[in-house]
Amino acid sequence: MPLTPRCRLWLEKDGRPVFGDGRARLLEAIRRVGSINGGAATMGMSYRNAWVHLNHMEQRLGMKLVERRVGGSHGGGCRLTPAGERLLTAYREYRKALDRDMAKLWRKTSPRTRR
Repeated sequence: MPLTPRCRLWLEKDGRPVFGDGRARLLEAIRRVGSINGGAATMGMSYRNAWVHLNHMEQRLGMKLVERRVGGSHGGGCRLTPAGERLLTAYREYRKALDRDMAKLWRKTSPRTRR
């Protein structure tokens, strides 16, 4: 069975983590479901935990990532802001390129051992 390289990736601002794979998955879930609560639930995460992650990201980045609509007779919900969409797209493109380049480098440098 061949070995496959993997790495953990996150983005920092002022030495503090802001965004990574888990938070990207959270934004994707929120986009797909249309709510913070529903997106969190699909990930097995509490609403409170998701809310805290979103607020930390928005505060550290200085921009809104999610546009929240208050509930009521027509229901609430949310969607990603254009800034949230751009961040998510850029991160996913970077992650994909990194994974591709890691695999390519591994094939080039890995020992060719077989049992």
